[in-house]
Amino acid sequence: MGKVWFVGAGPGAPDLITVRGTRLLAEAGAILYAGSLVAETALQWASADCEIADSKSMDLEQVTDWLLERAAQHQTVVRLQTGDPTLYGALAELARPLDRAQIPIGIVPGVSSAMASAAAAGECLTLPEVTQSVIFTRLAGRTKMPETESLASLASHRCSLCIFLAIDRIAQVAETLIGAGWAESAPIVVVYKATWPGEEQVLRGTLADIATRCQAAGIERQAMILASPALGARALIEAKTSKLYDANFPRRFRPAQAGSD
Repeated sequence: MGKVWFVGAGPGAPDLITVRGTRLLAEAGAILYAGSLVAETALQWASADCEIADSKSMDLEQVTDWLLERAAQHQTVVRLQTGDPTLYGALAELARPLDRAQIPIGIVPGVSSAMASAAAAGECLTLPEVTQSVIFTRLAGRTKMPETESLASLASHRCSLCIFLAIDRIAQVAETLIGAGWAESAPIVVVYKATWPGEEQVLRGTLADIATRCQAAGIERQAMILASPALGARALIEAKTSKLYDANFPRRFRPAQAGSD
């Protein structure tokens, strides 16, 4: 039996997959990629004789059967998933049949669209004495949310929120945040297809107008919603600075400077 690797393709740009991921794609005898989300340019790393299939029309049983069959034929099989396999990637349910068949698996992390979106917008998700926590979440849909993880309850923490799989309900997101105490004027960023060459769009607005802006731009899928009190920090001249480079704050390789206040 070969080994099945779950590889994160990253957010879209082919050069944002990890070096390890490209090596495994080059070694793979078979690759099953999530064609509805993964850019086909990521397949450029595959060998010419690699068997490549798209899973967008497959159900769970078909996907796992494909992986099981190819693991019996090839030393290295890759399941290529968007972003990072451990985030909203159905990793556990895909791995269970492989575990039962005693087929070894490996997981290669990928750049999440949350981090790629923050980078595309030129934003930071943490800011000293403003927010030091980041929550990855989504809205309930066909997949229900645990009662303790409603967007309203998470928004009450007033930290950074990276909201997946919810752009089609952006008005509901804005209303929920306002209901949780966020100001209607609070900034919000929507990034469509972060890092996808020629397709990426960064849309800025407030909780009061972001739904209208998204509708006007035709953005209704494959977008990340960033809501955070840290948005716009680069323009905050009076913002607190971290201790990382503070001359008064001694570190292992940098003692406090003599005479600094």
